[in-house]
Amino acid sequence: MKQLFAIVWVLAGFTSAFAQSPTPVIFDTDITGDCDDVLALAMLHALADRDECNIKAVTISKINPLTAPFVDALNTYYGRGDLPIGVTHDAQKRDSKYLAVCKTRDGDKLQYPHDLMSSDDAPDAVDVLRHALASSEDGSVVIIQVGLAANLAALIDSPGDSISPLTGIELVKQKCKLASVMAGCFGPALGKPRHAEANVVNGIGSMRQLAERWPDAVPIVWSDFRIGLAVPYPRESIARDFRYEKHHLVREAYLLHSGPEHDRPTWDLTSVLFAVRPDDNYFGLSEAGRVHVDEKGFTEFVPAPDGRDRYLTMSDHQAIRVVETQRSLCSQPPIGRDATKRP
Repeated sequence: MKQLFAIVWVLAGFTSAFAQSPTPVIFDTDITGDCDDVLALAMLHALADRDECNIKAVTISKINPLTAPFVDALNTYYGRGDLPIGVTHDAQKRDSKYLAVCKTRDGDKLQYPHDLMSSDDAPDAVDVLRHALASSEDGSVVIIQVGLAANLAALIDSPGDSISPLTGIELVKQKCKLASVMAGCFGPALGKPRHAEANVVNGIGSMRQLAERWPDAVPIVWSDFRIGLAVPYPRESIARDFRYEKHHLVREAYLLHSGPEHDRPTWDLTSVLFAVRPDDNYFGLSEAGRVHVDEKGFTEFVPAPDGRDRYLTMSDHQAIRVVETQRSLCSQPPIGRDATKRP
């Protein structure tokens, strides 16, 4: 009887955990240079398939004519081809090793179908952000930023308009409950006492604006350079876990970027995992404080009892769980897509 009671208790807890309403999320990514953005978006779709989150929009913070087509192809691959996609027009231009895979053709058809043929055809990211926020319940949205801060900096600088009479800062205050940001480095890394992390140094002005002007009422949790570095994506997953489809867009992008013999750090994935599952003890949190960005792109965390910011911490035991969880979610087969129509 005791064993039966224990099983019922565990199942009840499992059911209640997943009975919660899906978290509304906006994914802001610089999907061009690195393939961890691709893994992170795939993981977000897997979490959406599990009804743990509701993806409201994807916005892109670097400039490349194929960013929007690739994101559209990936969203379509996971059965969400109608998701709003917005692009920046004022940020770093970046080449890519893998974005062009979305143009691959199988005879006279695209191997990975999508409607957006050029980023020039996509709406402005700030408009997409404002629409997504304005249509959301108050205090509900988690913004996941895994790239430059160009779009969020422009959002908080935006005035009221036909989308909403609220300014960008007012929309963030009213609609958001958290920003989960992959950026910065708050301790020694790679044998150096300080490390200028790429999402900061490639857009120092916008990251400084985010750190200085983001409203105090909406917490920011930062996943810094050291976290993703400590939980690389296992190459054996790329070799084995995606075999359920002959041509898997995530696998193809990873191989084009990193090849088959590299375990790529999962910087962006960690911000997704925390954003959707903040209470599952994958990570710890620092004390409260404030993040500062200097003119050279170095970041500093200054403790403060009433601070808006915290950063992720991670023990060795937590790292093991993070690697396995991220692997499982990234390679999860798409749900709700007709198997006969899979590429």
